[in-house]
Amino acid sequence: MNKSLVALAFGTLGLGTAEFVTMGVLPELAQSLEISHAQAGHFISAYALGVCIGAPLCALLAGARPLKHILIGLMAIVAIGNLCSSLSSQYGMLLVSRLIAGLPHGAFFGVGSIVAEKLAEKGKEAQAVSIMLVGITIANLVGVPLGIYLSRLWSWQASYALTGLWGLVTLIAIIRWLPSLPPLPSNGLKGQFVFLKYPAPWFILGITFMLNGGFFCMYSYIAPLFIHQSGFSETSISLLLMLTGAGMCLGNLINGRLADQFGPGRVTLWTAGIFIIVLISLFFLAQNSWIAVILVVLSGSCVFGVGLTEQVLILRHARGGEMIGTASIQIAFNFGNAVGAYLGGIPLSAGYAETYTIVPALSMVIPAFFLVLCFCRKYEYTRKRGRTILALRYRLVRKLPIFLRLSRTVKHNN
Repeated sequence: MNKSLVALAFGTLGLGTAEFVTMGVLPELAQSLEISHAQAGHFISAYALGVCIGAPLCALLAGARPLKHILIGLMAIVAIGNLCSSLSSQYGMLLVSRLIAGLPHGAFFGVGSIVAEKLAEKGKEAQAVSIMLVGITIANLVGVPLGIYLSRLWSWQASYALTGLWGLVTLIAIIRWLPSLPPLPSNGLKGQFVFLKYPAPWFILGITFMLNGGFFCMYSYIAPLFIHQSGFSETSISLLLMLTGAGMCLGNLINGRLADQFGPGRVTLWTAGIFIIVLISLFFLAQNSWIAVILVVLSGSCVFGVGLTEQVLILRHARGGEMIGTASIQIAFNFGNAVGAYLGGIPLSAGYAETYTIVPALSMVIPAFFLVLCFCRKYEYTRKRGRTILALRYRLVRKLPIFLRLSRTVKHNN
């Protein structure tokens, strides 16, 4: 495997762990800082806010600098932000450090996707991006459980120290393994936003927001669903989440191969359709413990599989503004997470069972499916028909001299 892609995967592994580990150490944070669980949740919001602010800001400030230098700078901020979090002992200091840690998140995914596509063999661009993105799925499989374990063993600071040190390891890997790449052509500040004049990027951002929002309607409350509906014990939740992380990893890699073969738009459409079937099945079969696990693993595979295709699609439809486009995907992703978690909590607040979190999930995923269908009809299928028509015209033009000679022969004989 290309060591450059491994270095990028190291980065997404660290970022995924940094984003999700706070959810696992929330009780320890609240107890140590003597704050409520709701106040401890502000650290999650601070990181998400950092992602939303930092994604376009870092992309704009990076300008026309060499891509390798941009990634080095972003990973340095990741290491500093998380190491500062591990040294924090007060609410305000930790809040600021989580905001700083989130700033490079979206920009790293954006620039990393561009680099992965440039390093890929022709026809294997989606697979290269999937290798980079596999890091965030491994974060859910290994990084987050390890961070939670260290938090139980020592303190919550250890989980952030782990992420900060991993940031330093990734920094070294990028310096040593990533080749020097020329900067992207400079289109000026205004030129980087020109792609937003066209409908295709808005389709992609809307699909990202709605599919991820639908997933997090359900997944934000997956622990109580497993415990109260599927009958699992609290001690088994970490293992179940690791299985879900394995499903995310497989979905990402499988969709990478399929996207190169069939096109990212079509693969997104198929995956969204499967996701709807999985959610409906989970609503009715959540009480069957192992069927519920299989369905949750499949749902993770679907969502992180389309996460890859969305990234590839925005690269194709944001020419001239790739950094802003790919950074915008992370904003849509995180905004979907926040809205999904809120909507999923509404039926629980009304006294309904955990399975009813799937109702608002479907209310986002079903419209997303039709949005993907519209996108494919407008861009994917039309382009394929256009290529077919051009191929037919080319064949006809090549055979035209034969027809002309044949007609002259027939006329001469007559």
